[in-house]
Amino acid sequence: MPETARLAVDIGGTFTDVALDLGGVMFTRKVLTTTQAPEEGVMAGVRAVLPEAGISAKDLDFIVHGTTLATNTVIERKGAKTALVVTEGFRDAVEMGYEHRFDQYDINIDKPVPLVPRYLRLAVHERSNAKGEVLLPLDEDTVRALVPVLRDNAVESVAITLMHSYANAAHEQRIADILRAELPDLWITLSSEVCPEIREYERMSTASANAYVQPLMASYLADLDARLRDEGAQCPLFMMTSGGGLTTVETARQHPIRLVESGPAGGAILAGHIAMECGLDKVLSYDMGGTTAKICLIDGGRPQTSRTFEVDRQYRFTKGSGLPLRIPVIEMVEIGAGGGSIAQIDNLGRIQVGPESAGSEPGPACYGQGGTGATVTDADVALGRIAPAGFAGGSVQLSPDLAEAALDETIAQKLNLDGPLAAFAVSEMVEENMSNAARVHAVEQGKELAERTLIAFGGAAPLHACRMAEKLGMDRVIIPQGAGVGSAIGFLAAPVSYEVVRSRYTQLAAFEPEGLNKMFTEMHDEAHAIVVSGAPEAALEERRIAYMRYIGQGHEIVVEVPARALSKDDGPALRAAYDKAYADLFGRDIPSMEVEILTWALSVATLQPTPPPQPDVGDAGMATASGERNLFDADLTDYVAAPVYQRADLSPGMTLQGPALIAEAQTTTAVTAHFQARIDGAGHIEITRKTGAAS
Repeated sequence: MPETARLAVDIGGTFTDVALDLGGVMFTRKVLTTTQAPEEGVMAGVRAVLPEAGISAKDLDFIVHGTTLATNTVIERKGAKTALVVTEGFRDAVEMGYEHRFDQYDINIDKPVPLVPRYLRLAVHERSNAKGEVLLPLDEDTVRALVPVLRDNAVESVAITLMHSYANAAHEQRIADILRAELPDLWITLSSEVCPEIREYERMSTASANAYVQPLMASYLADLDARLRDEGAQCPLFMMTSGGGLTTVETARQHPIRLVESGPAGGAILAGHIAMECGLDKVLSYDMGGTTAKICLIDGGRPQTSRTFEVDRQYRFTKGSGLPLRIPVIEMVEIGAGGGSIAQIDNLGRIQVGPESAGSEPGPACYGQGGTGATVTDADVALGRIAPAGFAGGSVQLSPDLAEAALDETIAQKLNLDGPLAAFAVSEMVEENMSNAARVHAVEQGKELAERTLIAFGGAAPLHACRMAEKLGMDRVIIPQGAGVGSAIGFLAAPVSYEVVRSRYTQLAAFEPEGLNKMFTEMHDEAHAIVVSGAPEAALEERRIAYMRYIGQGHEIVVEVPARALSKDDGPALRAAYDKAYADLFGRDIPSMEVEILTWALSVATLQPTPPPQPDVGDAGMATASGERNLFDADLTDYVAAPVYQRADLSPGMTLQGPALIAEAQTTTAVTAHFQARIDGAGHIEITRKTGAAS
């Protein structure tokens, strides 16, 4: 047997993707997600891919898993019955939220509903100030008075979020000790552990969300781990986090809220890996699956990161309308635009695609499982982009007749369009939605798109990548190997890592390194212990960052901090780095204003080898098609006979001209007439704009 066998599983809204790396040879499989019992889909995928590779579960050396279960639990409000313990006088802070309105002109605004109802937001008598100094000692009798309330209301989980506990966690820890002694089966989340940062609303919301999903996630992870053991697996199980790293199951059970964006994070890791492999400094990652599309800017092989994320937005694309979480996340924009996104006519007679999705049950109409709404996948089938046979590796047999019937009833008849034009309209609308999301995201980050390379993966992205590139004025697209299960493959390239955050207010004008060095030592020890528990013999790297702003501003900018003992000389260096970052974002700095730092972060990660540059390959000539299929051409608004190539038959150096289709087990790449394709030295499809083709 080869030296290593590494397995990755990604649960999406429609498909569960499995990737098995067996000594450098990749085996992949897609199965429909089993929404009511996600572990069933995981085990089905594992049992399908292992025999194909000729190994059993006991031969696995490494398993990594990403899931949307935590996110879905919050969105669907199916978590544990949760209580929130707060400082007296602050029980409504989690409902009041921000002082501003995310839509100031809507008088009927729907604000996000807290996960904990008011009758379970319970107060205790205590108070500390922002420096951590105790103003009012904890009245333990007010804590013990909560026990019958929790017991009578059958509360399963509690979040403890006291004012300024990020500066002094002693009262939170004492409350936890008292409650555990009285209610040993109670799940307890401390905000000082989950989110030790300033801004009480975000801290309350994050701690509440962690408590809300913890019983379900802990049970799911324990059950999945046990089922893998029953299958014969003996290797450790790691979980993908939203920040782009791996963590142990035990850490994930304590902080399950860090798993909310684990799947999309894997895709960004893959795109960053390919960017380094191909020597690309500026990349736009484009991940489109069955339910959503995710777009991420990647510079120098490193995805942009953030510490803020919103879940369950009342207005899907409106910032501020969801529940805020302060956790390490890869910065990306996610929209309801996937293969299963449902198309319909709105009240103004316009085609609207998503955010509602047909999911895996019943799925798009063409699945033949009872779905009646027209979806993006139905449009792709009608346009000739997807062959009815062999979809998702042959796990789903598609029906073009059902796709066309759904499009005719939902779109064509209502807008008086011919069948192909109805499908084309749906496709154009979803592509424009994604392109517009990319434009807005780039503008918000002060970035340009035209000079970037589009790296497209996921089951649906290769079908739409060329049209996306045309709309965004981009000249180069890369479709990586195994693109259909790209996020799962990205899991295998992720490091074992953990990030620790501390709020410590510092003005650069009064920079004092001694206290900061002591704080960083404590942060290093905490992060190092968690990473070493999952990767005891790995080489490690450390990264430190500061969240900085001009005094009086409301938002911070991330600045790198040297991963060593700080000295007085580092104060001016941090100021210069901040001024440059501010100027890069806003076009100028403000030299007359003082700078302050609110929060510091330290991450420890296993050192990942830099991927070797792909080998240069010569011209291997034109590829040979295996057949042809009628493919809708956007310029001609009619079908053309397009050659179909099998990706397994394409060797490095081979070229082909669009319009064309490149089919593989888990996806299909549609090359439009404006582009040509070549297989590069790493086996990726490199698509470039033809000379003279309009951009």
